[in-house]
Amino acid sequence: MAKISKVKVLQDYLLELIFDDGVCGVVDLSDLVGKGVFALWGDRNVFENVRIGSLGELVWGDQIDLCPDSLYLRVTGKKPEDIFPALRREAAYA
Repeated sequence: MAKISKVKVLQDYLLELIFDDGVCGVVDLSDLVGKGVFALWGDRNVFENVRIGSLGELVWGDQIDLCPDSLYLRVTGKKPEDIFPALRREAAYA
């Protein structure tokens, strides 16, 4: 799966992402703000301190990390089975 290679913080909890396969786009994370662990983002400075982790994920300190797969789906508008073809297969029963 693609990893995030660049992130830029925009206004209103938007992030511009570039993935290592060349896909780029903007993801809106405002729907998460204030919910559970994302309450930390109530402090805008915390949100702006995003960095890319060793696995291509987005991390905020040691409290929050978002996997690149879910962000890739948000940016591209694709469904999981579009990028993981094995999910299309029907289960085989013994």
